[in-house]
Amino acid sequence: MNGEIEDSPPRRSRDQLQVWVQEFRDQGHVVAGKIKVVDQEDADGQDTGLVVVSLSNAQASIYMQPRGYDEPLWEATLSARPDDLTLTPHEMASLAAELVIAGNLCSFLQFKSLDWDRRSGRHHESS
Repeated sequence: MNGEIEDSPPRRSRDQLQVWVQEFRDQGHVVAGKIKVVDQEDADGQDTGLVVVSLSNAQASIYMQPRGYDEPLWEATLSARPDDLTLTPHEMASLAAELVIAGNLCSFLQFKSLDWDRRSGRHHESS
């Protein structure tokens, strides 16, 4: 051991987030839009990943990530829209359902992240 703590605090890489997103899908969650994990680097150039939900019932996306470096809690950001959105009652209910799924995904990722952090001393990943 070289005396340095590697990847402290634990980072959730793009690959790790893809595994968690697939696990969420495999649990049977119906997602009307698209979920993707995109590349994102922190200030040190470390791979941190970013989860993006592209909504199908609004021209908007939701970005999910930990609140900050060494933060156990996650946050979701709804991207800005260029103009007002007028919906029928059915379209509004469909959008609301998408937002519920996005909230569930963000909660799931937070849980997985907290569990990952708790067990981080037992992870041995190759660089």
